Amino acid sequence: MSKLHLYENSQFDQLRTMQDPLADQLISQLVKKPELISIINSWTEIPPQMSDSFPQEFQDFFNFYLYQEELPESILKRGQELFNQKGDLYLAMLGFYSLPYAYAFGDGAEVLVRSKRILDDIGQRLGETGTFIMDIFEPGAFMSKKKAYLTCAKVRLIHAFSRYFISHYAKDWNDSFGKPINQEDLIGTNLTFSLIVIRGWKKMGFQVSNDEVDLLMNYWKWVGKLMGIDTNYWPDNSKEAFELEKLIRKRHLRQSDAGNKLINALIDYYKATIPDQLISAQVIPILNFFLGKEASKALGIYTPQAVNGELLGLVFKVSGWKNYGSNKSYSQIAKQFETNQKASFGSKLSINLPELKRS
Repeated sequence: MSKLHLYENSQFDQLRTMQDPLADQLISQLVKKPELISIINSWTEIPPQMSDSFPQEFQDFFNFYLYQEELPESILKRGQELFNQKGDLYLAMLGFYSLPYAYAFGDGAEVLVRSKRILDDIGQRLGETGTFIMDIFEPGAFMSKKKAYLTCAKVRLIHAFSRYFISHYAKDWNDSFGKPINQEDLIGTNLTFSLIVIRGWKKMGFQVSNDEVDLLMNYWKWVGKLMGIDTNYWPDNSKEAFELEKLIRKRHLRQSDAGNKLINALIDYYKATIPDQLISAQVIPILNFFLGKEASKALGIYTPQAVNGELLGLVFKVSGWKNYGSNKSYSQIAKQFETNQKASFGSKLSINLPELKRS
């Protein structure tokens, strides 16, 4: 049955009041018992059985991952093979389209700007987002390799920590923004990591089949479920994905001081750190090209300098060829990704929950 009837303002007004009870319940325990945070951060994957010594909220949250009944193996294998072929282009779209596009959605940007790490440690924050993507698309992820479950669980809990600290300590939070990191915001973020990546490829003239669109949307339906999203609203095909993104865009794309701060921090970081001068010298025109007039205007960035999509696609392809030659694969991308992180941050980045000071 089509989900188009769900994509109405009244339905999504409700989603702005809904968050993630399973994760939020656990956060209340982690705040009281920060030693549990250290235990989670020490894991390399979720242990196969939860000890009865853990609080019930702890057991309930991680048992959600341990007892997934239906594993979409065909979708997972095919999605990982697609990333194996196009992983460099996937990561490029995250940085130049997905994340900047998210900044143009005013209410969601209000959450992001309240995390000082996004503004003050933007390089590390981008690196951790890349780590998340590499973990969930690793060949065998969720099947023979269980680390991806822990990665999703940690990111989900990081969202819950943000909700907790905003609701308890952000005196400037306006109820008109909706509840922090609500279901609509989570769905919108999932779209930026899936549909918007595909849209970026198409903007550069790359061929993307309908099967590939449906494949990525179904892959992110699985990931979204693990991230606490109500997948009853997640699109099952490209038409539903298009209509869902259009609805959220009409509801929330607007100018905000938060979005302006985020995009300017990103631009400054790119100009200072991207080694390829063909790209670093054209950061704003490239962002304008991907974002389009409406989102660029919302973010307050504009240049009359036009970018040719096919030429830009060629630049990204050449950059990939210089890094990986004719042997581009997940393992090659992961190796280069780790090398870049060590050069920038001194070590490979991992995703960890914030360690709280014991009172």
